[in-house]
Amino acid sequence: MLAEIFSEFKSNKSIDLPTMVRVLEDVFRTLIKKKYGSDENFDVIVNAQKGDLELWRVREIVPDGEVTEDRSQISISEAMSIDDDYEIGEECYEQLFLKDFGRRAIMAARQTLISRIMELEKDEIYKQYIERQGDIIMGEVHQILKREILILDDSTGTELVMPRSEMIKGDFFRKGDMVRGVIRKVEMKNNNPVVIVSRTDNVFLEKLLEQEVPEIEDGLIVVKKIVRMPGERAKVAVESYDDRIDPVGACVGMKGSRIHGIVRELKNENIDIVNFTNNHQLFIQRALTPAKVSSIALDDEKMKASVYLDPDQVSLAIGKGGTNIKLASRLTGFEIDVFRNTDEMEIDDVDLDEFSDEIEGWVIEMLKNIGCDTARSVLKLSQKELIRRTDLEDETIEDVLRVLKSEFEEEE
Repeated sequence: MLAEIFSEFKSNKSIDLPTMVRVLEDVFRTLIKKKYGSDENFDVIVNAQKGDLELWRVREIVPDGEVTEDRSQISISEAMSIDDDYEIGEECYEQLFLKDFGRRAIMAARQTLISRIMELEKDEIYKQYIERQGDIIMGEVHQILKREILILDDSTGTELVMPRSEMIKGDFFRKGDMVRGVIRKVEMKNNNPVVIVSRTDNVFLEKLLEQEVPEIEDGLIVVKKIVRMPGERAKVAVESYDDRIDPVGACVGMKGSRIHGIVRELKNENIDIVNFTNNHQLFIQRALTPAKVSSIALDDEKMKASVYLDPDQVSLAIGKGGTNIKLASRLTGFEIDVFRNTDEMEIDDVDLDEFSDEIEGWVIEMLKNIGCDTARSVLKLSQKELIRRTDLEDETIEDVLRVLKSEFEEEE
């Protein structure tokens, strides 16, 4: 069989049979063109099921001495040397064999075939995964590198890439571990398809919710927006198109049965599910959960919100490292400033704005953003805590504390 030499490249490939037939035919027609100058009078027959490939040269039989075109005509005597039954005017079919092309030409054709198949496989992988972009995949950790881990797709065996930047803080994998992620991006690099898998992308959380909450998959509940600090906290705004369905309750599940699995998958990421609404005040109030808001003053033009809370609710609204208020701002689109209720101010306390001559305005704003709008509210926090929550320099915090402490020392 002429195709035996190529059989090793036809097994275990993702290329479909019609495409393989076309590639084989193209390769052999190129071989024919190099030897005979043209492939117009040749038939290439491929039996994809058996792996057989036949080459036939077809020429018109003419009387001896009347051959005017070697490519399309053959004399009767030469035709009869192939088959005694041939007659003038018929078409002569002459089968070609590999040995007729020479070893060098066959090796060149073999390399061409390898190259074509590799290109087709790359195109096939790219098309396959570009269509699956945004889908969750399950794969086995194949190799652990400094900046990324390589994963073998459980369904196709294709090698995928998960950069460290796309891994959740706390993710730790060993070779052979099974890992889930979302297909975030598919791109061609140096003519090779690269499939990027992510566990930090918002779509990963959205797809996990779809898997756990049938109402989302059925379209009865819609995920309006997701914001995340991967591995720490996430906020999800949901809305129901069926008044009989509580979207938050459906997502959380009985005793947290639906959300717990997702939290474990995301390394104990704290997930707040809130009802979406076009009422900005109510949405901000919900976004700041678990804090209880007393009142909100909105500036719709500047997209700013001043939120007032009781003192014991301020830390809840801000959250560890400011995560809660940052995510609430991203979820609602408003820049949120937190303030203590003024009627709770201690008699001998002083509003921070009173120190504007000694403390720069932007520093005061930074302190207000973490819920410290009075002198004593700042002094109640340690220097280390103030630095962590405001991201201000050590020297700046030291100056602020010195100014505020001197105010009360003078009174004493």
